[in-house]
Amino acid sequence: MKVALLHDYLNQAGGAERVLLALTELFPEAPIYTLIYDKKRLAGFENKKINTSFLQKLPFATSKIKYYLPIMPVAVEQLNLGDYDLVISSTSALIKGVITPPDTLHICYCHTPTRYLWSDTHSYPKDIKVGSVVKNILPFILTSLRQWDHQAAQRVNHFIANSQFVADRIKNYYNRDSEVIYPPVDTENFYISNQLGNYYLLISRLRPYKKVDMAIAAFNKLNLPLKIIGTGEEEANLKKMAKSNIEFLGAVSEEEKRKYLANCLALIHPQEEDFGLTAIEAMASGRPVIAYAAGGALETVIDGQTGKLFDEQSWEALIDTIIKFKPNDFDPIEIKKHANNFNTENFYHKMKTFIDKSYQEFKK
Repeated sequence: MKVALLHDYLNQAGGAERVLLALTELFPEAPIYTLIYDKKRLAGFENKKINTSFLQKLPFATSKIKYYLPIMPVAVEQLNLGDYDLVISSTSALIKGVITPPDTLHICYCHTPTRYLWSDTHSYPKDIKVGSVVKNILPFILTSLRQWDHQAAQRVNHFIANSQFVADRIKNYYNRDSEVIYPPVDTENFYISNQLGNYYLLISRLRPYKKVDMAIAAFNKLNLPLKIIGTGEEEANLKKMAKSNIEFLGAVSEEEKRKYLANCLALIHPQEEDFGLTAIEAMASGRPVIAYAAGGALETVIDGQTGKLFDEQSWEALIDTIIKFKPNDFDPIEIKKHANNFNTENFYHKMKTFIDKSYQEFKK
């Protein structure tokens, strides 16, 4: 069976890229097809066979890919996948729209239906940093892309969703059913510390929808130590608003991240995530998660047992939850035991079972 793996862009490290790496473990000989690849910004794929679209050759494509949004469907549809029996796409954007032969099975592991076309359709034109002329025509471009994206989703034979939250959105936007298989987390690589530090921790890309500003506003009022791991376009603005009790650590190594997680009082999780790998990593470290009660957190964080949930996405609600939070109310061993439900071995087993069954039925 000849297999190809697909991914939207290979120019940043995140949860979706970790899923792709796990898929390369299941199919080590499978080449990867993607729109663009920036090996300077993304480690772990150096020894993989990677095929890119024509966008790779265009100016600034690897760093300014959003400017090529109108021609992405063309780039996707020109990827030649005629030689494969099975295609597995890992996507939160448009790569699922590839055109495959009728005798090729296409399974899509969907991290979310394309955010800027569906759930963020009204906020995206406001948040994107482009000139006024582009902002004025962007809604028309998004409408055209939305129609293409819905049509493209019908080309997929089977959808896998990374959470029930995403499965519901796939049904709502694409009218397609999906199997829920949670992303893999290397829970065995995280450890419980015998001694806690005196700080809370937040790990996130510093982007508007991640609501890091909300957490900073809360900790400015509380005057409690907060450490922030991550970088992004909002970094300068967030640093300006943060008081001295808030420390920006930037990008850290995996070893450093595990140390910070193991020793924090709790992980602060103010955003709505489709799944939320970092929350699992915190629980794999035996630490509770203080999370906004929406998205994947409702499926991964057990309120009162592995963390605390707050219902309103505001700094006031976050403050109220932190004030009532008592670290000693939580059992690190039980928290880690819960996190192990999302480990890598479960992902491999469920993916292999689903793929084998789907392929056998497809070839009948």
